[in-house]
Amino acid sequence: MTAAVRASSGPPPDFRRRGHFLRKSQGAALSARLAGGEVAQPVAREPAAAEPARESCLEVMDDKPGTLSENSELLFSFGVIADIQYADLEDGYNFQGNRRRYYRHSLLHLRGAIEHWNTEGRLPCCVLQLGDIIDGYNAQYKASEKSLELVMNTFQMLKVPVHHTWGNHEFYNFSRNYLMNSKLNTKFLEDQIVHHPETVPSEDYYAYHFVPFPHFRFILLDAYDLSVLGVDQSSPKYQQCLKILREHNPNSELNSPQGLSEPQFVQFNGGFSQEQLNWLNEVLTFSDTNQEKVVIVSHLPIYPEASDSVCLAWNYRDALAVIWSHKCVVCFFAGHTHDGGYSEDPFGVHHINLEGVIETAPDSQAFGTVYVYPDKMMLKGRGRVPDRIMNYKKENASQF
Repeated sequence: MTAAVRASSGPPPDFRRRGHFLRKSQGAALSARLAGGEVAQPVAREPAAAEPARESCLEVMDDKPGTLSENSELLFSFGVIADIQYADLEDGYNFQGNRRRYYRHSLLHLRGAIEHWNTEGRLPCCVLQLGDIIDGYNAQYKASEKSLELVMNTFQMLKVPVHHTWGNHEFYNFSRNYLMNSKLNTKFLEDQIVHHPETVPSEDYYAYHFVPFPHFRFILLDAYDLSVLGVDQSSPKYQQCLKILREHNPNSELNSPQGLSEPQFVQFNGGFSQEQLNWLNEVLTFSDTNQEKVVIVSHLPIYPEASDSVCLAWNYRDALAVIWSHKCVVCFFAGHTHDGGYSEDPFGVHHINLEGVIETAPDSQAFGTVYVYPDKMMLKGRGRVPDRIMNYKKENASQF
């Protein structure tokens, strides 16, 4: 389709630092190791080391904090997967040359995840796809639409709905207008709160909310609502966002965080408009009033202790301020970092950054299923994705 925006070369380097992140109480340290970016040269595939077996987090264990007891009742479950970044390319390295990317095999990983979800004893209610569904290199080879169609056809094998979040690689391949009219727009799955019209999102950004189970609300945010990616360079919004970016990043290479006091201000990130934050505040106010638990989804993370600072949303502090002013939020899921990360913030919100499919070796995996209980959520990870136990803050735990 003609609305697609094509890059004249490969996607820009993203200069991301990579590292593994622990909870602050465990002494989290942000890694200074530089990596990120895109494929440099095709490489020969080498077998990765076999992964050690892990105990299932779903085993029934008594008298241990944060684990299941015999009285735990499974309410529902949902799947999570991030950064598939499929392209019909040989394996390559990232920009720094120290991270392998498995462009073709990412589609096989997706198929494996779908087969797993389809054969679970109790189907998940839905799957959350956390953004970067195809790689930016598709634009260089004029394969964006073909690759997207291939991945979306694969998702059609899934027996449950999938909710798509947009990341920077969506905008390397397509314009915002194209995405709004594509199968990656899943706003048709949203729920309306008829008597609260202020909880209806604007068409100016891609965000919505839905209720997969009584008293649980999921909110998808548009982390590129403020961005120079995917918008017409002659538009007032582009000029506004470019001004924001240049005010914080004087580098000639806007994807470089070198020397920045706020390294999240790079071109491959974005932010949330005040309009979207106001809408989020209204939805969370409704959820507070109605004693709902809320899961928030975004491609970009917003909590520094769970992510390298180079991967955060531009105005992550503004998003946190809104979330922290409410009691209903249980957890925040994001992608983008590829290495994953986790932390529980001082207000009891769990921040989970999922490991990326694109950097997952063929003999491993990278997805998870979240099992929801009256007092906690439990992420059962596969392959690179570790298990997580996310207890609700006490005022959030209610009886069912």
